[in-house]
Amino acid sequence: MVKCAVIIVAAGRGHRFGGEIPKQYRILGGQAVLRRTLGIFCAHPSVTAVRAVIHPDDEALYKAAAEGLPLLPPVHGGETRQDSVRLGLESLKEEAPDIVLIHDGARPFVDFGVISRVIAAASNGVGAVPALPVTDTVKTAVKTADGTLKIEKTVDRSALWRVQTPQGFPYEALFKAHQQAKGRELTDDAAVAEEAGLPVILVKGAEENVKITTAEDLERAEERFASETHDVRTATGFDVHKFEEGSFVTLCNVKVPHDKGLNGHSDADVALHALTDALLGTIGSGDIGSHFPPSDDKWKGADSARFVEYAMSLIRGLGGKVLNADVTLICERPKIGAYRLQMTERLSELLNVSASRISVKATTTEKLGFTGRKEGIAAQACVTVSF
Repeated sequence: MVKCAVIIVAAGRGHRFGGEIPKQYRILGGQAVLRRTLGIFCAHPSVTAVRAVIHPDDEALYKAAAEGLPLLPPVHGGETRQDSVRLGLESLKEEAPDIVLIHDGARPFVDFGVISRVIAAASNGVGAVPALPVTDTVKTAVKTADGTLKIEKTVDRSALWRVQTPQGFPYEALFKAHQQAKGRELTDDAAVAEEAGLPVILVKGAEENVKITTAEDLERAEERFASETHDVRTATGFDVHKFEEGSFVTLCNVKVPHDKGLNGHSDADVALHALTDALLGTIGSGDIGSHFPPSDDKWKGADSARFVEYAMSLIRGLGGKVLNADVTLICERPKIGAYRLQMTERLSELLNVSASRISVKATTTEKLGFTGRKEGIAAQACVTVSF
């Protein structure tokens, strides 16, 4: 799997925006602009690490905006955007990613499609920049003696493109390019890569992927939130674990006495694994295996509540709230009736929703199949999330 790190550049002061609070910390749809940006990248299944580069004076603002998100600690930026990117790249040495994406903190509407296209292209050893063709007629003009602007000529727009972020590159190549470009101000990371001889290609961008630069941009963004229909998403999850030697099984984070245990890399909580997949499904963030691979010894014997808490942090980062959850355990044994209330209350805590909106139930397959033969337990989960 390609290791993809993301640097969110958020150290600017936003002089064109005005006011005392930098634009990346202004509230948009109930959340800081920067939180919305961070949350999207944290939730993308192909992103392995996200780090923000911030201004030293913004520590408190950043802490509030980033609360609860699975992020690397922030680093301080430099005097220019280029300096900030270089410092961000230096901070990723220990992470040693294969590719790195650079994104503007005040560009909160980027979608998974744009991110995925950039990652796919950069994984082939080139730079990748999302862009849109220039469709307006473009003129060059000169200022006359009386101060008016006189059209000089019409520019051929067929080769002109509007570039966006995230811009993706092989990590080592971009880091080296930024070190070489130190002291020379270039317009974006693609320009830094181009000067170093790294090929850079264009991938399809998105009209919605706008950057908030002025107060008017923020007003238009607020209007967009106000006009959009309330977003409610439902997703399901399914998991299976076989029995092994043991004296209890863990279901919904509750230990249930049994003459067998469940086999799994973590604590084998089949219910929470299905629930985690359902939660990730509501935000299109892959599955539990992509975030917590069984090949990683870090998760050996891990409490599966950590997986649910992680998925919840991604959902909250995108402004989501769980409305209800339904979990069905499929097995002949053990019987769960005596533990149902305890399971419901635990899920209520993990999902931060009233227990009245949680359903935990069990069924059998009438002695058919592997569960009917008492070889293991299956679980399915369904959750609904409001954004």
